[in-house]
Amino acid sequence: MKRYEQFPHTADIGVRIYGKDLKELFENAAFAMFDIIADLEGLEVEVKEEIECQAENQEELLIAWLDELLYNFYTKQIIFFKFDIKELTNTKIRAKALGRLVGSNRNRLKTEIKAATYHNLKIEKTAEGHKVEIVFDV
Repeated sequence: MKRYEQFPHTADIGVRIYGKDLKELFENAAFAMFDIIADLEGLEVEVKEEIECQAENQEELLIAWLDELLYNFYTKQIIFFKFDIKELTNTKIRAKALGRLVGSNRNRLKTEIKAATYHNLKIEKTAEGHKVEIVFDV
């Protein structure tokens, strides 16, 4: 199963995310966002951040998760590329995000993402697992 694919969206970037379960869906959504932001090929782990978020439902939790990772990217200058979700419920996520400091990797940056949006956001159960479409504000 592929992690994600991009789809055309006016002025923003749309991605369709796949996962065999919700944990993989959330991990793949984070990977897709950072794969759009930077070239992740060959990066080695330099830093680890503990991430915890809460929300009212799964869709809001997904956006909170992505926005928290994005906040860490901009404030701590970390390109995340590996995600280990320790706990995931309908309203809470606790995970470890692994990455590399931007520093000398600045040339890897590709696209600036401002935020993950709620535009047509709905996590769907499929025969293969789960999928969701996310639109990133760029």
